Amino acid sequence: MSASAAIVMPKLGLTMTEGLLASWRVGPGDTVATGDVLFVIETEKIATEIEAERAGQIDAILVPEGETVPVGATLATWADGTAAASGSGPAPAPVAAGEARPQPAPMAAPTVEARPSGGSSARIVATPLARRVARQNGVALDRVAGSGPHGRIKLKDVEAALAAAPAASHAAGAAARKADSQRRPATAVEQVVARRLSQAKQTIPHFYVMAEADITALLAMREELNAAGMPQRLSITHFIMTAVGRALLAQPEINAVWDEGDIVTLAGSDVGMAVDSPRGLMVPVLRDAGVQHLDAVASSCAGLVARAREGRLSAADCEGGAISVSNVGMYGASHLVSIINPGQSAILGVAAVKPVFRPDAQGQPTLRQELGLVLSCDHRVIDGVRAARFLDLVVTTLEHSLPLLRQPAPQGSQT
Repeated sequence: MSASAAIVMPKLGLTMTEGLLASWRVGPGDTVATGDVLFVIETEKIATEIEAERAGQIDAILVPEGETVPVGATLATWADGTAAASGSGPAPAPVAAGEARPQPAPMAAPTVEARPSGGSSARIVATPLARRVARQNGVALDRVAGSGPHGRIKLKDVEAALAAAPAASHAAGAAARKADSQRRPATAVEQVVARRLSQAKQTIPHFYVMAEADITALLAMREELNAAGMPQRLSITHFIMTAVGRALLAQPEINAVWDEGDIVTLAGSDVGMAVDSPRGLMVPVLRDAGVQHLDAVASSCAGLVARAREGRLSAADCEGGAISVSNVGMYGASHLVSIINPGQSAILGVAAVKPVFRPDAQGQPTLRQELGLVLSCDHRVIDGVRAARFLDLVVTTLEHSLPLLRQPAPQGSQT
């Protein structure tokens, strides 16, 4: 008889001590191939799918969905004697020969159940995720054809049944829904974002400072640089990320966060960047934005955006920084009042560029291009005066943006 090995909670970042087991994608008896997703882990920063490193078969599930588990804790056993879970954590230790194999705890939602059809002894085999989605949408699993091994019902089978079924009420006595309404469970990433931003809005005392930046000259310079064939095509976001990084160096008291009664001032000039990815809102962090020239910032931002949209961000990519930038200007919004990312103390909401007539030095109306900015701050860390001074520094940097093309001089150096 083959030995068993443990599938453990991997360590996905230097500061990770525990993770939430958001969902299982396999069940006892499942045969999986290399690269198949075994389960989804949620940490404070990100949701990560853990894949099988090699083919094999799941023996027993020991931890149900929804449990928070320390790094290294055993989640399941792997029947062929090899470790299944990938990740940067320590390799799982196999169970010694002859040692009693741990028995799975009672699961609230077992992976099989009796078919309710006419007293038949046949049983329904379905993944936990497929079972949960079916239950939430009122889908009878005995009417769903499974595409997995031995007819096991997968999520895609339930989704296909939902797509084929006419829209209807999912609960007796519920209010009538529109014929085209749809319901789906939130993804692991969406659940993380919802939980953390709800907590942030409820626990962080937000206040807001607003300003307009005249970026007429910046837009002209950007157009000229892009036409000249810069190594990385420049966007307004690149200018803003660079300006915020340099403002952090000039006003380091903004580069601080609240931590259980302590105010922690951070080193460097890291700036988060909100990215709309297929998996949901991600906020990777650009390291040392204030000490890089514009081309370097543009290149680094492009790499972060690509990894976010391809689902390749690590937990470390989303750690650190006291402030983030969220730009929705491409959608024409006049202002964006943002919720502070948990673990940080500020976020700069960036809106659309709008043409405005302003008087020139002679009092004559001149068409200018202005950018709406809203700085959301944690009042436990930042007061109104410091916030206004910081935002004014960002505005001034954007309005006189030529120095952003050069690497800034080291702090304390003589010019």
